[in-house]
Amino acid sequence: MGQDNCYHCGLPVPAGLDLSVSIDGQPRVMCCIGCQAVTQAIVDNGLSDYYRNRDALPDSPREAVPTVLQGLKLYDHADFQKSFVRDFGEGEREASLIIEGITCAACIWLNEQQVAQLPGVIAVHINFATRRARVRWDERRIKLSDILAAIVAIGYRAYPYDAAMSEDLARKERRSALWRVFVAGFGMMQVMMYAIPVYLAGDGDMAPDIELLLRWASMLLTLPVILYSAAPFFRGAWRDLRRRRVGMDVPVALGVGAAFAASVWATLTASGEVYFDSVTMFVFFLLGGRFLEMTARQRAVSVTEALARLLPAFAARVAGYPLDQAQEQVMAAELAPGDVVLVRAGETIPADGLVIEGASCANESLLTGESAPVAKFPGAAVTGGALNVESPLFIRVEQVGEATRLSAIIRLMERAALEKPRLVELADRIAGRFILALLVIAAAVALAWCVIDPAKALWITVSVLVVTCPCALSLATPVALTVASGAMARAGLLVTHSHAIETLARATHFVFDKTGTLTRGHMQLLEVLPLGTVFDKPACLALAAAIEQSSEHPIGAALRAAAVGAGLPVLASVSNEPGSGMSALHQGKAVRVGRPDYVCALHGQPLPESARVFAASSDTVIALGSEAGWLALFRFGDEIRPQAVAMIAALRAAGRQIALLTGDAAPVAFKVARALAIDEVHAGISPQGKHEYVSRLQAGGAIVAMVGDGVNDAPVLAQAQVSVAMGGGSQLARTQADLVLLSENLEHLGRGFFVARRCLRIIRQNLLWSFAYNLVALPLAMAGFITPWMAGVGMSGSSLLVVLNSLRLQRVEGV
Repeated sequence: MGQDNCYHCGLPVPAGLDLSVSIDGQPRVMCCIGCQAVTQAIVDNGLSDYYRNRDALPDSPREAVPTVLQGLKLYDHADFQKSFVRDFGEGEREASLIIEGITCAACIWLNEQQVAQLPGVIAVHINFATRRARVRWDERRIKLSDILAAIVAIGYRAYPYDAAMSEDLARKERRSALWRVFVAGFGMMQVMMYAIPVYLAGDGDMAPDIELLLRWASMLLTLPVILYSAAPFFRGAWRDLRRRRVGMDVPVALGVGAAFAASVWATLTASGEVYFDSVTMFVFFLLGGRFLEMTARQRAVSVTEALARLLPAFAARVAGYPLDQAQEQVMAAELAPGDVVLVRAGETIPADGLVIEGASCANESLLTGESAPVAKFPGAAVTGGALNVESPLFIRVEQVGEATRLSAIIRLMERAALEKPRLVELADRIAGRFILALLVIAAAVALAWCVIDPAKALWITVSVLVVTCPCALSLATPVALTVASGAMARAGLLVTHSHAIETLARATHFVFDKTGTLTRGHMQLLEVLPLGTVFDKPACLALAAAIEQSSEHPIGAALRAAAVGAGLPVLASVSNEPGSGMSALHQGKAVRVGRPDYVCALHGQPLPESARVFAASSDTVIALGSEAGWLALFRFGDEIRPQAVAMIAALRAAGRQIALLTGDAAPVAFKVARALAIDEVHAGISPQGKHEYVSRLQAGGAIVAMVGDGVNDAPVLAQAQVSVAMGGGSQLARTQADLVLLSENLEHLGRGFFVARRCLRIIRQNLLWSFAYNLVALPLAMAGFITPWMAGVGMSGSSLLVVLNSLRLQRVEGV
């Protein structure tokens, strides 16, 4: 192996990187810290023989590593697990893997059943479109290497997930599939050259020995097609039968194997008919269809893979900032909170942080769906994975690794991808029962034709087995949902639960929060009205800002922004009352800030007459008070999001009911409702009231989509059948929500709704086509009107049509 490749994994070593490990006295170059750590662990544990044995293997080092490491139990090593295993405490761990060898929904079921039955495995989910698996287990009861061994035992291979490995395996899968298609196609053309003279020759025109010679030549040319090109069908069928279940490969393998075996027998005995041309032809068409389906699937899941590749491998760390601005190149994975990095124009920001020097714009389109660059200036937050467009920026790192916003987005997308929606589970159950019914029907057809016309029994049975294999049925739903999820993610609407697309499309009522949802949530303090002589304006503002110091609500942020530079008093026992306000102890006395009725409940005094006009303003008004009485009123202004009017109008035009729920006073709520033409408004409502309102709608048969932001909305987000949280909302709200509007652009929510509806229509089209195809093809095949090669074309074409129809969802249309 050359010095330009990593000695451990075989991948190229990035330019300028100097990492190595001494093995048997020789320095060996490494491509990353992960490979360096694993290699050092192998050497330190006295296992250097691994490399000597590995280099003697016929596989390339990169392909041989996983198998050997599994045997050496190094998959259980903590250093090796750092990049793909998450520790949840108390021995519970979760690994992200790629499964190689999956070809259909039956493979997913088989792997999930095999792993789920292992003692100590808590959960396992595999996504068909991405081949990604998420396995959670109890480290005290089972080791990761045992789980991987169980997967290998049924004929598959599992690898730790990383973006480079995923891309490498996808490339390897495409290359292998293309070679199989090439061999089948070449064999088909050659066999057809020998079959055509036999078809064209009349009785007595061709000598028997010449015909026999053509049969032998055809058989020899068909052998590579059967042994190499069709091998995945036979391996898959054997794997399924060993597990006493029937998958998609079983009818195909039976059809191909029976036709080939009968043809070989006819050649050896110089009697009967041969079907070598049909065998090679439908193997070619089946493989061609699978290759096109695989290419389309990999294209459909490209959004998640693109996100995983956003972060750069290296960063320019400025250790002596601001006095010394000398830079050092470090791995981005080595950055820690507090580090200062320099990001030049055209470079990707390596971690979440704050700009401390410079002014520029960042392109966050892959993260939020917003194509316009976002201005960045000192104090502005930046997101790892965004592209710095204009000028150099000095950034102080705030979050790294799994704590970054990009990692959170990827985890949410993976969670949605690994869950199985109800529609997919239903389609899988139908497909599984359909295959069993198909085998029974094929056996009955074989018996019937043996009586009617034994010469036709074989090829008609083969046609029945192949033409009605329910591949299209198993692809109809998952491919459409995967493509729709990617399209919505590109538009800035992130799907985090698998049922979200179906439920959003079927929603009858859209319920909106106001602050931070229909309005920007960028509250500005417009006016302070002191009440009494105890505190003046600055003192009231400082006390209110101190109470709201830990609040994530936009009003709390506005108070803190207005009190910048002021000395904040020391408080004790600060607590939050969702939907009402916050309380604390100041100099031993209880104080509250929030809704006027909440503050009034503390002291029981009516609002002074002079303050009632102020409190009745159409702007947002909150109060500050203590046990002794009222201290101040604060008036805030907020701006309605510019896309809200068009989005509400589009939803109403689609026949959806719109409602506005807010904890703000009625004047503020009705001001926003009038601007957006919302008829149903509920103001001054508590979180419990929002929850009860949604429950009443659901009791009446409504399917509710709740769109909200902030801690106050978490309960009602959980209650609604489908929930949408604004991307800038609180962490709790994002965790509860089924979808996250990363861009905070309401136009994208409207687009997502129409993509979801279109996805449901396409799923119905796919299912209708799948059932209609089988209802038409099965009787024709049973009657002998479909030859085996036509069956191969029909099955491949039906699967490909389903995939191509689903890919239409990639064209995201406006509202």
